[in-house]
Amino acid sequence: MLKKHTLCIGIEANAISLLRVPRWGKATPQVLAEHSVPPAAAAPFDTLAAALRALLQEQDYSAWPVSFVLADELTRLWQVTPPQQATRLADLEAAAALRFHALFGESPAAWDVSADWNPDQPFFAAAMPRVLKAVLEQAALEHDLAIVGIQPHFISVWNRWHKALKANAWFGVMHGGVLALGAIEERRLRAVRTLPVPHGADHYWLTQMVLREALLFDLKAPQLIQLAGAVPAALSRPATQNDHIATALLGAGQGEGMSSAALLACAGGAA
Repeated sequence: MLKKHTLCIGIEANAISLLRVPRWGKATPQVLAEHSVPPAAAAPFDTLAAALRALLQEQDYSAWPVSFVLADELTRLWQVTPPQQATRLADLEAAAALRFHALFGESPAAWDVSADWNPDQPFFAAAMPRVLKAVLEQAALEHDLAIVGIQPHFISVWNRWHKALKANAWFGVMHGGVLALGAIEERRLRAVRTLPVPHGADHYWLTQMVLREALLFDLKAPQLIQLAGAVPAALSRPATQNDHIATALLGAGQGEGMSSAALLACAGGAA
């Protein structure tokens, strides 16, 4: 029988949260369990595996579908320009690997890479550590869970909200004091920049950062920034001056009072 709910697990470096999320309707997601992940200099994913095992042992979740949402700090996201006249998937994979090495200074061999492989225009690729993927797959196997998806936070939120974006708007996701800013042109995601949000940052700071990024990306500055996640009130105020860029919240009020890890899990639920 098709279940009316799905499980969503948010995973940060120091915490994990398990939510039950309705597949249909507007019911509020329910936090079922949360666990901290002790810091470990060596084999950090072993401590994550132990915390995940303890989380799932609290109840019987056999045959439940599950989605994992990973904090962006645990993943990699980058844009790839396909080689000229690329016709094979191997050509695109090689281009992604070269770009990964150039950006992050390491080989992608230890990372599981996925992308919307496109030989005709730049595309985005995402990667998670292979060790982390193996931990999640093993946990699902041990507890008879059916994995629906494993996604970085930004990608999960983008998939949820991109159809709601207005013309001439950019997109941003706040989590853990970091803003993942998506530059959009003609309704296409052109670039993503991660910006630490300093203490006391306000709407003026956000406007200046967006104007700077527009110059760096050689794009026209947006008329609106649509924000999702745990957005501080100081950033979400409507523009009151001509030199400020207006902001609007996506999913305002969703997840209020939830932990940071639970907010990740919420991103994996139905819109």
